Amino acid sequence: MPAKLRAWVALVAAVAPLALLSSSGVPAPVPFSPAPVAVTSTPGASKPVRPVQPSQSYKKPLTRSLDRYLDKLPGDLSVSVREPSSGLSYTYNRGLRTAAASIVKVNIVVALLLRAQRQRRALTGWERRAAAQAIKVSDNDAASRLWAAIGGAPGLAAANRKLGLRATRPGPGGAWGSTTTSAADQVRLLNALVSAKSPLSAGHRRYVLGLMRDVAPEQAWGVSAAAGGGQADAAVKNGWLPRERDGGRWTVNSIGRVRVRGRTYLIAVVSRRNPSMGAGVKAVEHVSELVTEAVARIAR
Repeated sequence: MPAKLRAWVALVAAVAPLALLSSSGVPAPVPFSPAPVAVTSTPGASKPVRPVQPSQSYKKPLTRSLDRYLDKLPGDLSVSVREPSSGLSYTYNRGLRTAAASIVKVNIVVALLLRAQRQRRALTGWERRAAAQAIKVSDNDAASRLWAAIGGAPGLAAANRKLGLRATRPGPGGAWGSTTTSAADQVRLLNALVSAKSPLSAGHRRYVLGLMRDVAPEQAWGVSAAAGGGQADAAVKNGWLPRERDGGRWTVNSIGRVRVRGRTYLIAVVSRRNPSMGAGVKAVEHVSELVTEAVARIAR
């Protein structure tokens, strides 16, 4: 075979896997094949070791930072954060359960709305007034009326099954503030206020967040501190309660959705046995800042 012909055959053989000629003589598109995942091997290891995913790299140092800070404090605390757009999440001290105190008022209002949806009706005038009072100014009498309206503990438990809350136990009788919960469950509740897959209608999701954005200024502390110095839109609900069973020490909780610099974070902090309400607020705000900064660095 002449040398020029041999060169032409070799060129065609090299190009053929990259493009198939159509009947018109125009190269047909080559089907897309995702690039293989890079795998590194460790000498002496029997199986390849995949690199650590960047989305997980913040968890161990963040846990160490929280350990160092909380080891100096007398109480117990758990924090959970989720960045919905990326799916990044983190929970510290997952097993802690505390009295919900007034953060349960959001859960009660959500249960009321689910009940109204099931009955295919709008909230009545008194229900809307009670919901606003319970969340905006943390009115206990309003919460008690709503607690009765949803059917008390069984009504809250039924709503929470629909919401996917796994670790929230309603308080006995009329003691709605003695409902126990976890930080991770409270983030699940917050997710029901922002997710299109929520059992709550879009209008009801906006309604609850609107109430939480309009809490009394003196009650707007807590997870809203995660915004730092940036411009933020915070929708929050806090709970605080000295507990006799803890020797008068304080349960201090905070939940909310915080938007800062174009990103949304769902944050819940529950704590108990704080020496004072002020000490509890300080701890809640500090850990809210720590976890949000860590997630924000990875989510960017």
